[in-house]
Parts: sequence; C-alpha cells; structure tokens
Amino acid sequence: MTGAGLSLETACARLEFRYAATADQFTTIAALRAARRLWARVVQACGAPERAGAQRQHAVTSPVMMTRRAPWTNMLRTTVATLAAGVGGADAVTVLPFDDALGLPDAFARRIARNTSSILLEESRLAGVIDPAGGSWYVEALTDELCRTAWAHFQEIEGAGGMAAALRDGLVAGQLREGWAQRSRALARRSEPVTGVSEFPLLEERPLTREPAPERPGGGLPRVRRDDAYEALRARSDRHLAATGERPKLFVAALGPASAHTARVAFAANLAQAGGIQPVHDPVTVDAGSVAEAFARSGAAVACLCSSDARYAEEAAEVAAALKAAGAAHVLLAGKPDAEHRAGYQSAGVDEFVHAGGDAVAVLASLLDRMGVDA
Repeated sequence: MTGAGLSLETACARLEFRYAATADQFTTIAALRAARRLWARVVQACGAPERAGAQRQHAVTSPVMMTRRAPWTNMLRTTVATLAAGVGGADAVTVLPFDDALGLPDAFARRIARNTSSILLEESRLAGVIDPAGGSWYVEALTDELCRTAWAHFQEIEGAGGMAAALRDGLVAGQLREGWAQRSRALARRSEPVTGVSEFPLLEERPLTREPAPERPGGGLPRVRRDDAYEALRARSDRHLAATGERPKLFVAALGPASAHTARVAFAANLAQAGGIQPVHDPVTVDAGSVAEAFARSGAAVACLCSSDARYAEEAAEVAAALKAAGAAHVLLAGKPDAEHRAGYQSAGVDEFVHAGGDAVAVLASLLDRMGVDA
C-alpha cells in the first residue's frame, strides 16, 4: 500500500486483523491483548506515529473446535469464545452457527449465532469496561509469555526470508504439523476432552442433517477439527449399523457390588461409546459361574472387566478365563494394575488394560478391527 502511494499511517488504518476465538477463554483473551501490543511494536519500528499502532481486530469463533456429534454443545463453545473475544478487546466478532460443521446452517442456528453476541453485549454488559482482564496477574503473565513467544516466531520467519518464503519452503506447514501432532495426542488420550465426542457421547442421539455446503477451494494449509479422529471411528460404527441393524458391542463384566464397580463401568462405557461401540451391562454384576451365559446373551465379541483392584485380585483371573472359554475374542480390564497382578491377569486371559490417560483412539480403532467393523 505504501508502494501505491499511501502514507504509512493511512496504510495501517486500512488493515483488519482476523483471529480465531476458542473456548479456551484465557488464551483467547491473552492472544488478542498480545496481538495489539505486538502490532504497536511493529508500527513503532516502521517509524509511524503511535496512534497508527491501533489494531482493528475481528474475532471469529474457531471452526476447529466445532463438532459434528452433539452439535448443540457448540452453542456453549461459541458463547465462551465470544465472551473471551469481547473481554480480549475484539472490535468485531463473528459467531459461527452451531451446525456449521454439518453443512449449510439453518435459520434457527443462524438466529442463535446472531443473538449470542447481542445477549452478551446487552445483558452481560460485555462492552461496558475497557480491558476488563487488565491487572489480572494470570492474564498479564500469559499475555507477556505470548508476546515473547510470538516475537521469536516473527524473527524466525523473517530469518527464513519472510512469510512467502516460509510458506513456500514448508517452515510454517511443518510447525503446524508438529503442533497438531502434539494436540492430536492430547485429544486421543482425552487430556483435552471434547464434550459429546470423547466424553459423554450419546449413541442414541439422532444426528442432525444439513444441506451440503459448497466445496471450499483446495490448496493452502490443512484444515483440521478436534473431533476428526473420533468422527472417523463413529462413522465406522454408523456404517456397521446401517449394514447390520445394530452397532458393534462390548460386554461389560462388572464384578462385585455397585460400590466396587460403578466408577470403572462408567469409564468403560464412556470409552466404548466414544468409538461408536454399544456397551452391554446386563446383568449388573457377574461372577465366574454366570459370566459365560451373560456374555453369550450379549451378542458381543469382546468384553471388559470392571471392578475395584481388591475385587480384581479375588475374581479377575477366574472370570477372564471363563470369558475366553465362552469365546471372547478379546478381554480388556479397566484399570492399571501393578506388574505382578498384570502378569497374573494376562496369563488367565486378559489381553489389554485400559485406563485414564491411555490412547483411547488407538484402543477403539483396534476394538473395531477385532469386531470386524470395516474401516
């Protein structure tokens, strides 16, 4: 623009900066505050007057966080993201409709999206305070950290010959790929939970359908969504349901009273449903004498033992052996026993141990393979 004859100050005034606002509210707040500080430094270095350093910010709720399953939860995500964008000082906010990931949003979804920012402005007085997060030690420290990290990143890009060269040579794509790989591991292990997808999924929920959206132009940097890995698993289950009339099943073999097994039954059921696998917990409790009949009645090919560590020590080996004798192709145990107990359970027929922090996507993909569900 300056090459076309505009002054530096006029050129700065013509710019709009667009950012993603996510449901990670403090990071969004700090990122917008850091961006203004960084741009002011750039303008200062270019020799423009201080008033030219004001940055016009347009925040858009992030499509990466939008899910295709349980899409109603997207309303909560976009509300938090909009709040964060407002607190962070965005001049304009675009709220994506909750069904944006499914195709063309309907009239209801568009209305909710329009009203989200209106309600926050009118009822929460979101624009009534300048920099409401200012003075918060956590937000200020996070803003400073983002500023330092981003400035080092700017210098790295400049050292590579500028953004065009960094894009052409794969520097930016490589960094994005590395960052997404780290995040994918967190998503797979559910240390970054996704409500309605990796946590608290509902297999019985009727999916929303929308008209397909126009195809986006190809090329450029990759587009991703947080639910990609789980969506692939659920799609396998959906195809199996359409072909056979039922979903793949996991028999939940709960040992002992409810007080001993409830927590791990809930864990196993939640894990299974995240991959589109229907947990069958009937009867409420089993033992070595009753588990074979219950397993055969369930129609499942794999089973998961659920109980307390103490109850496992008493019954797990015997029940696992009974499941194997009844034809279970794969037996899991919910928990993380010590090496001695683990070896004993494995010798009795337990094939795999599942626990919080494990790679849920890998476990679920392996189970679907064992159940004969096409990829």
